[in-house]
Amino acid sequence: MTTFVITIPGTFLRPANAEAQAQIARQLRGADPQDTELGREEDLDLFTVNDDGTFSMRVEVTADASAEARSAAEELATQALRAAGFKEQDAPLGPASVTGIDNPA
Repeated sequence: MTTFVITIPGTFLRPANAEAQAQIARQLRGADPQDTELGREEDLDLFTVNDDGTFSMRVEVTADASAEARSAAEELATQALRAAGFKEQDAPLGPASVTGIDNPA
């Protein structure tokens, strides 16, 4: 198994107040790349929201292949947004990309 850091961009099409943003971050907490050696080295933030409503989620997942890792990360992101009351049309996600790989020997 390989540990991947996956970055998922998105855009809030309706405002995400501080409470909603905190809820999303809490939902993602278990997949926080800062909890891994790779994430600490790269100083990766779990959830970043920009002034224009765009955002990035960076999550750590363990999978056999990058496609599987991207799919798992997208599911985590979708669940976090739903928990904060955002439907897919309220906060569409962009394509997930692998931004880090740690393959322990």
